[in-house]
Amino acid sequence: MNAPRLAIWTAAALLALAIVACGQPAGDVAANSAPPPVMTPVGPVPGPQENPPRPENPYHQDRTAVVEGRTLFVRMNCSGCHGGRAGGGMGPSLRDVDWLYGSTDAQIFASIAEGRAHGMPTWGTRLPEDQVWKIVAYIKSLRTPGEPDAPRPR
Repeated sequence: MNAPRLAIWTAAALLALAIVACGQPAGDVAANSAPPPVMTPVGPVPGPQENPPRPENPYHQDRTAVVEGRTLFVRMNCSGCHGGRAGGGMGPSLRDVDWLYGSTDAQIFASIAEGRAHGMPTWGTRLPEDQVWKIVAYIKSLRTPGEPDAPRPR
């Protein structure tokens, strides 16, 4: 038998053994093999599973803080991703009712301060906590009569 034919026959024999082995129930062979890999659950949110307890927003419904939050939103270029009136762009709309990471003040604070997967940077290392809370106050004012610089109705 020449070398190419021998290689083909060898490959065919190995393939037949593999097919037969796949159909066998787990037995002694499985007991002697390596243990199954450890499965680590991975979720869509980086960081801890629950938001750490945070104080209430000290600027909740503070009109001056809401206006300052709007200024920070623009100055920090949040509008570059979320749109000039937070209606969405490359980043999600902040004017929506349903939010992927939660819409409470503490959850919005966590999203800004700690960042989120797929593009939301971590601002907690660059902004003091009071400025993050002011941005939260601005975001919470969206779609309300207290929204500063609201978009004009069409």
